[in-house]
Amino acid sequence: MTRREFLLVGAAGGAVAAVGVIIPLTRSSTGDSTFVGPDGSTTTTGTLAPPAALVRLFPKLRVASVGDLGTDDPIKFEYPLQGQHNVLVKLGTQVAAGVGPDSDIVAFSSLCTHMGCLVENYQPEYRALGPCPCHFSTFDLSANGQASLGQATENLPQVLLSVEGDDIYATGVVRLIYGHANSLQGAPMVEI
Repeated sequence: MTRREFLLVGAAGGAVAAVGVIIPLTRSSTGDSTFVGPDGSTTTTGTLAPPAALVRLFPKLRVASVGDLGTDDPIKFEYPLQGQHNVLVKLGTQVAAGVGPDSDIVAFSSLCTHMGCLVENYQPEYRALGPCPCHFSTFDLSANGQASLGQATENLPQVLLSVEGDDIYATGVVRLIYGHANSLQGAPMVEI
């Protein structure tokens, strides 16, 4: 093979590889989300919110009241199953998925997406949960629970919240909770 043939074959291979990377990236940027129900069925939506039918599968649990929340004062709770640890925080800054009068209240699973270790340390100056005691992963709660440091590569599962009057309710979970093929199976449901 001549040098010219080698370069042409390499360029063609590079173009094919680039197309294989670019097409999936453009497809994922549409905002479509796929949700798995407790029976294993999947539903794809055109928004980041789960379809109402899937939210109805999760229990509705009162977590706190808006009036009792202090900024950067996390509240721990279990949801949707017993033993599934979560944290609810009023961040003090409006965020995309926030609820409440200031759109700054969010809740996420406290189980690290790397190996499932319990992450309990909230850092108010960074609006971050972590570092994880196992491998130091840290998650930015103001950026959809995004892994910002450490071994974790996935965002924390976000607990969907609704506000009714002064009460904050957990109504569902987006993304699978670590260690579960289905976030609604494997332990008893929390008591409503």
